[in-house]
Amino acid sequence: MKRVFLFVLDSCGAGEMPDAAKFGDFGVHTLKSCATSSKLNIPTMREYGIGNIDGLDFLGAVDAPKGAYGKLQESSMGKDTTIGHWEIAGIVSPDPLPTYPNGFPEEVLKPFREATGRGVLANAPWSGTAVINEYGDEHVRTGDLIVYTSADSVFQIAAHEDVVPPEQLYEYCRIARKILQGKHGVGRVIARPFIGTSGNYTRTSNRHDFSLEPPKETMLDAVKAAGLDSIAVGKIFDIFAGRGTTEHVYTKGNTDGMNKTMEYADKDFHGLCFINLVDFDMLYGHRRNIDGYAEALTEFDGWLAKFMEKMGDDDLVMITADHGCDPAYTATTDHTREYVPLLVLGKGVKPVNLGTRTCFGNIAATICDLLGVKLETEGKSFASEIL
Repeated sequence: MKRVFLFVLDSCGAGEMPDAAKFGDFGVHTLKSCATSSKLNIPTMREYGIGNIDGLDFLGAVDAPKGAYGKLQESSMGKDTTIGHWEIAGIVSPDPLPTYPNGFPEEVLKPFREATGRGVLANAPWSGTAVINEYGDEHVRTGDLIVYTSADSVFQIAAHEDVVPPEQLYEYCRIARKILQGKHGVGRVIARPFIGTSGNYTRTSNRHDFSLEPPKETMLDAVKAAGLDSIAVGKIFDIFAGRGTTEHVYTKGNTDGMNKTMEYADKDFHGLCFINLVDFDMLYGHRRNIDGYAEALTEFDGWLAKFMEKMGDDDLVMITADHGCDPAYTATTDHTREYVPLLVLGKGVKPVNLGTRTCFGNIAATICDLLGVKLETEGKSFASEIL
């Protein structure tokens, strides 16, 4: 293959994994919840076999799928963005990244306050929209930073753009990233700028993630080292701490991400284009918006039909997810421990049922195999089965 486009539909889970209860998740299924919405219309993905995946027949199986299809079980001990993407790229994480259900300890906050010269508000797990409404007024009045976390391994800093300009907030995040290493090495430090007035604060699109650097070589590292193009679209660059990419572009939501990916479809490159579409998770999964999630899937599906028209004989497309975030699950607003779907599309792809496979890293092994790149990973390539 000359070009591989890998799409991560962020949080688009395919049903609870056998160990979901250990993660506090019971009866979760992101795609099944979306299927309850009248807004869901995905004929393109159905044509390629999404409804033929084990356990997803409610999406509508077809007699002769045009793509290869299956689902993957996560081997890593996590259900977050960082660990999910790392595993997709070939790294299995046997130990979960640290989380802080009781807030961050003083050994983290003291050096952070000293380095930034600002106080800290909140310091507990919070919904991102709720925390700015609870502490926004005090932040605007004092200049203290709103620091909070979630069930994920994250250190989030919210600040009003008129009080702390985004570039200054990013610098505070870099300070936190240097502090949060070793036993406190959270997956991501996240800048969460917001605007507005009392009672009407809203987050902006100037979010920025500062990730922990991957502990081993990833698929991106291998592709870049081989002298091929390794293109990151959306938050991929941040998730991998900027490592292993030859080119990157940030996006402001799904529509912008799809537009930028369409531009890459018109370019002559050799290698990997790795795309994250974040709105599924950020705008609809965490906010438990079933119709919004379904509409976002419908938008992607319509766009995908046009995108596939640009694919040549030596192009391949993979569509998957990094974890679940069931929009109908009301026990929490956190991610959910789920299988992820896998569709493989392209003119040279054999329509085959790949079944249910352990390890998201099968994707990395397969892509490296297709591009003729060497990578040591626990994932197993299925390249020979789909060509």
